[in-house]
Formats: sequence, C-alpha cells, structure tokens
Amino acid sequence: MIWTNLNNVYFIGVGGIGMSALARYFVSQGKAVAGYDRVSTVLTDQLHREGVDICFEDRSQLIPKVFRNPERTLVVYTPAVPEQHQQLNYFRKGGFRVIKRSVALGEVFNTGRGVGVAGTHGKTSISTMLAHVLSSSTLGCNAFLGGISKNSSSNLYLDPASKVIIAEADEFDRSFLTLFPEIAVLSSMDADHLDIYHSVENIHRGFESYVAQIREKGKLILKFGLSPKVSDHVSVYTYSVDQKEADYHVNNLVLDGLGYRFSVKTPHSVLPEIKLQIPGILNVENALAAIAVAHQMGVSSEAIVHALSVYQGVQRRFDVQVHNERRVYIDDYAHHPTEITAFLTSLRALFPDKKICGIFQPHLYSRTRDFADQFAKSLELLDQLILMEIYPAREEPIPGVSSEMLLDLVQMEEKVLIKREQLLRVVKERNPEVLVTMGAGDINQFVGPLKEWCLRI
Repeated sequence: MIWTNLNNVYFIGVGGIGMSALARYFVSQGKAVAGYDRVSTVLTDQLHREGVDICFEDRSQLIPKVFRNPERTLVVYTPAVPEQHQQLNYFRKGGFRVIKRSVALGEVFNTGRGVGVAGTHGKTSISTMLAHVLSSSTLGCNAFLGGISKNSSSNLYLDPASKVIIAEADEFDRSFLTLFPEIAVLSSMDADHLDIYHSVENIHRGFESYVAQIREKGKLILKFGLSPKVSDHVSVYTYSVDQKEADYHVNNLVLDGLGYRFSVKTPHSVLPEIKLQIPGILNVENALAAIAVAHQMGVSSEAIVHALSVYQGVQRRFDVQVHNERRVYIDDYAHHPTEITAFLTSLRALFPDKKICGIFQPHLYSRTRDFADQFAKSLELLDQLILMEIYPAREEPIPGVSSEMLLDLVQMEEKVLIKREQLLRVVKERNPEVLVTMGAGDINQFVGPLKEWCLRI
C-alpha cells in the first residue's frame, strides 16, 4: 500500500466524480477521509454514508482536528477550486503535502498494470464497459471512473487480488501526463479545452505526449484514422465500426430493440454474436475499444460476450429514462459539438420518424465561444431546441458570449431560450414525443422531475 505513513486524506472538491472515486479508494485503504464541496448532492450524501466527513462552507475552522497534522495528512484538490480558497490556502501555508487529483490518481495507477483510456470523447463509456468486462473475468480489475456504472452503482471498482488498474486519462489541465499505462486507449483527438491548449496542434501534441508514456512493450488501442506519433516499442491495434482494415472491426451489425447485435473480427479470430443492450451506434464503437483491450489482456471470447450482454451502461451516457409507447426520454452528458452530433445521429437511427425535442445547457463560456458555429450545426439535428443559460463552472463570464448568441446561430424555427425556472413549463407546453437533455453542468438536477412528468402523462 502506498502512503503507509499517512492516516488521513482531505479532499477539496470531494463531490466531483473523479475526486469521489479517489475518496472511496482511500476509505477502502483504511484511511480517515474528509473533505469540502460547494453543494450537497446525491454523491456527497452517499460519501457521507460511506464514512466521509464533508463540509459545505469554505472555512478553515471546519477542517476536523484530526486532519490538521501535516505529517499524517495528504490533501488532494481539484483544479476547479479557485486559488483564493480558504481551506486550500490553510493547507498550503501549513506545510501539508497538497497535490492535484491527477497526481494522486497517477501515484495509485502507476503501481499496477495500468490501462489508461484517453480521448476527447468516450473515456467514461469505454472505461466503464472495460471495467465491467474485466471484473466479470478471472483477471479482475480496479477502476476509477468518470461516471456511475449502472451495473455496480459506483464510480469505483475494487479488487484487491487484481493488479489491473483502469483510469480515465483526462486531457483537461494535462492531467493524463501523470499516468504511465501498460495499455492505452485513444478514442479521439478533437479540439477542446482551448483555454488551456490554445490550438488543435497543441492538443495533438498533448495526446502524443501521453502516448509517449506507454510503458516498454506496452500497447496502444487506437481508433482507426487517428495517427499520433508512436514509439517503436509500442504495439498498435486499431478499431472501427465501419472500416474493415481495422484490427478490430464490426461485422453483421443489426438493430435489436434499442441496442445492437454484431460480431467482431479480431486480428486472429472472430468473436461470435454480441448483444449490446444499451443504445447508440457510438456505444458499439466504445464496446469495440473495450473488447480490444480485454482481448489483448487475454480475456476469453466467452467472458467478453457474456459480460457485454448484461452490461447496463453509465448514468448520463445515452441514459434511457423513459421508453414506452407514449414517450421517450433520454439523458446524456454531451457537451461538445462532436458528442452532440454523435448522440443525435445515433438517436435518429433509433427514432427516424419521430420529432425530437432537445434541452441543451452549454458548459463553459470559453467552450461556447470557441465552438459556437459547430454547436449550432450539431443542435440543428433536433426538431425543437430548448436552450438554457451557459453553466459557467470554473469560469467568469466572457463579454459577448451568451446562450442568446448561440441561439441566433441555430437555423431552426422551433427554438427558445429559457431560464431555469421556466424549463418544466416549456417542456409541458411542447409535449414532446421524444425528449433529450444534454449538458455537463447541473442540468442533471432536472432529470428526476422530467422523468416523473414523462411517466405521469
């Protein structure tokens, strides 16, 4: 066990999806865990029940006494925390070891057989699918996920007997550069986080720096068509839904209810009919990446096929809330134009003759500014658009950047900009047959009320 001399770990931003997985890990290691977050959520409530002491006011006086010993306490913080944060500065000035979440994750990840899942899109879906497959096999795994697995109801998989550690290799803040994987997945290298990288070229260089950290004689599972520079000591295997030249590709794809049936051609064999219950052609592609990793790690075809047949998906990733003869409601985390396009294209394939109404909450002023035209084009795949105000997250407003600006760019007759308090009323007025919510902010707070309304009518 690492950090054997530490009794306590304090998390600043403990309710975040990545932070909470680490908090749960340290609880499993017998550490005393506490932390701060801005607001109480379902996740912080769960952490509290699991033994994590959480405060919701930024006052250093609220730090429990046992966590005030710098020799025995590790402090982990999220980059979203402002520099003037009182508790953060208390620890920094007090001689504590204060590290970012990515550093803490790297120190755990690099002790095992690390599998890092990188890419602008698909990280959480691929990681969760892979964790489910490996945990269902004799190999087992530990996994730190960026979403809640619907199979395990958690963002953390633990198997003390397994040396495999799966983690999402997040490009934000160059966090993935703390990870040195045995196997890496790279699903995409689209432009994003331009407030950090400033150009597409810098993003590509960032991903190449991550790929360069694959261990000697390691492997890269690469979406077909991507071409990062790769060291000669790394074996590369490609995957694709529609390109037969890829090492792992799909055959005999058939729609089956909301999911799909298909077989997979591997470099030396064929995986027989796989039934994936979760919807979306994008999830078939995500499954291919997970299949390729599991196959390269020696998991049997039978184990892979069975695990995928009972895989239930991830909360907020093509998450079907309601599906009956009267109404369909699906929630998704899509917050980038490429993700919105992939999600809505997959949705159209399932409901080609139905009118689709989408609620979208833009995430970050900088992202809205940088991709305004692309957002508009992706949202035009809807029949009706209900647009919410921008969720600022860690940012201050940018002059001239607003949801109204974005709405003006969308070429669509049925579009409206609303305030939060108007949402349920506007949805009821439109009475959509197929409803979707999209965004990475706090739009998830409306999922329960919208689901309740859809089931009631």
